[in-house]
Amino acid sequence: MNLIRQPADKKLRMIITQECNSIPETIEIFYLHIMTNEKAVAEKLLEIQAIKLNLEKPFTWTSGWKSPIYCDNRKTLSFPHIREFIKSEMCNQIFEEFPDAEWLAGVATAGIAWGAMAADQLKLPFIYVRSKPKEHGMGNQIEGYFETGKQVVVIEDLISTGKSSLAVVQALRAAGLQIAGLVSIFSYGFDEASKAFSAESIKTRSLTDYSTLIGLAVEKGSVNAAQYETLVKWREDPANWKAVSYF
Repeated sequence: MNLIRQPADKKLRMIITQECNSIPETIEIFYLHIMTNEKAVAEKLLEIQAIKLNLEKPFTWTSGWKSPIYCDNRKTLSFPHIREFIKSEMCNQIFEEFPDAEWLAGVATAGIAWGAMAADQLKLPFIYVRSKPKEHGMGNQIEGYFETGKQVVVIEDLISTGKSSLAVVQALRAAGLQIAGLVSIFSYGFDEASKAFSAESIKTRSLTDYSTLIGLAVEKGSVNAAQYETLVKWREDPANWKAVSYF
């Protein structure tokens, strides 16, 4: 059996050629969409309130930043159809953007489930990485079997400043692995993160992002023009942003 993969008509065409009684038989299977749909992903996150917007009573991040947006991608795991959709979109990104990927590595804890599901669908080995080595047992920071020199795609649920993701990248590199890139469900699109990933030569891809999300919120009427401008300004300088009242 010869397996040939080639894109056609914006779909991934897998052509399996089987020889039976010296007569070639070709079976065409349309498997995964090539292009992700950022707007569709954002809509599903809003649908289940995995992403919440509140300009007047902002959320407080661990860093102390006040934010008009809170992203909890863990909620998607509780909705089977949305979970399946996001998993497929993630696999599309990995297959298209990182064809040389040999291993997937989930960032603990939120990236573990997505990394494991994607690895299962793509038939790739999977490991996950803690924020720091365990203080007991084997003292591992990287859990699972891996081989040095292999190309790894890191799986995150979201990218904010990029610090936690880059800490995982450093741990993987220190263990002798090569970083092919990073895929996340959501990205805030901060300049700080873009510069940090660029400095480390890390290619990143996200299924959806902040700009797509707030644009969709405007379309749906849940955010007006003035609120939209405030949301744009928050991303430009989140550390110094203050809540605004519109009433």
